[in-house]
Amino acid sequence: MKLNQEGKTEIFKKFGGSAKNTGSSEAQIALFTQRIAFMTDHLQTFKKDHSTERSLIRLVGKRRSLLDYLHKTDIERYRKIIADLNIRK
Repeated sequence: MKLNQEGKTEIFKKFGGSAKNTGSSEAQIALFTQRIAFMTDHLQTFKKDHSTERSLIRLVGKRRSLLDYLHKTDIERYRKIIADLNIRK
């Protein structure tokens, strides 16, 4: 399912604290995780869509960078977001 404005607002409320807090690391990681799940499902159907595959790889790298930053700055927030989103290193 592709995210619409209401879905993004809900993600930002849940992980960012408010709908306006779109820049927090947790909110960005949660949004990237939703987009990664959507792109992965798309690529299972359309295996030769190389532009989406490249975008997926870049998005996973961005999420990894944010997770590394969060791990260095605040380990408790890192552990909480990993547990909430069911992603692991």
